[in-house]
Amino acid sequence: MATRGVSETEKLQKNLTDQLDRLMSQLQDLEDSKDDLDADEYNETRQDTIEQLKEFQQRLSKFSEGDLSLVDQFGATQLAIQAAITEAFRTPEIIGLFARRQPEGLRQRLSQLERDHRLGHLAEESFSQQRLEILSALKKLGEPLTPEEVHFMTTNTTDDLRQFLEDDMNVSSERVVRLAQSGLSGGT
Repeated sequence: MATRGVSETEKLQKNLTDQLDRLMSQLQDLEDSKDDLDADEYNETRQDTIEQLKEFQQRLSKFSEGDLSLVDQFGATQLAIQAAITEAFRTPEIIGLFARRQPEGLRQRLSQLERDHRLGHLAEESFSQQRLEILSALKKLGEPLTPEEVHFMTTNTTDDLRQFLEDDMNVSSERVVRLAQSGLSGGT
């Protein structure tokens, strides 16, 4: 039967997406309440969330080794987790859109950012960081960028984002863990 396992695969993918959404929401909530927390509490909570992402990454690696129909989805999710862990991406919403391969959602978020920046509701530093994350995610997903977007990326890309852009979409789980560990030892 050609449909054997299809519903189970879809259910597993939904459960994994839900878990990733929960972790990204947890990171976003932490960033939103950063000013209300002391530095130790913030760092401890962030480290705990990063540990949960590592555990999630390990489970994804086990799944992707055993079920070839999930490899592409897991590859994108692994890269999104890698980006979060290594600090290449700092915005949970952008990580989630990338992990779910939603270029139209990323473009919509970019438009919102540009509008908010023009209206003075978003500081230059935050705007540039999020814009760079979105453009990097779009590039990684194979979406075309305008010459102006390419120029912005060329002049603003960080070492973490440059490494992220160079990594293959089917990056090995061992490499993700290694990158995550090196990112944590230098970033937190």
